[in-house]
Amino acid sequence: MLDSACAVVQAMKQGDWDTLSSFVHPQQGVTFTPYSTVEPEMDLNFSAQQIKKLAKDESIYVWGFTDGKGDPIQMTMLDYFNRYVFNADYSQAPQIGIDRIQMTGNALENLTDVYTDCRFVDFCYPSIDPAYGGADWQSLRLVFQDQNDRWYLVGIVHGEWTI
Repeated sequence: MLDSACAVVQAMKQGDWDTLSSFVHPQQGVTFTPYSTVEPEMDLNFSAQQIKKLAKDESIYVWGFTDGKGDPIQMTMLDYFNRYVFNADYSQAPQIGIDRIQMTGNALENLTDVYTDCRFVDFCYPSIDPAYGGADWQSLRLVFQDQNDRWYLVGIVHGEWTI
């Protein structure tokens, strides 16, 4: 599973949407969560075909609500991706947790409650700028489900320090 997670991160880094889409679960698609609390009734789900066209999709989606202010997160797929998915080079993340969340804050950490039959990899930066003393941690959590001895991406959960 770690190999699949690392391949997904490399595809994200390179903007290789064809490769990324090949990891998306063929029936379930992939669900995007902007903060640590997974909300199945609100989080957006996309098919492999939609991920393949990620950079060309100009539609504005409502992804949830911003932390602190509560304003709607209204963005294209690519803008969301740049802010809430690959907002740091996770291929260089100093901490990687397999089935273990590396950093937590005051948000409900319910990934394992929602994705009960899945496994995940948490690529984490415990701090970006030492001046913030860890109040700027962020992570990319990739959730996979095994189907016929293949790991498919079913969830992308962004974690960060929240108010």
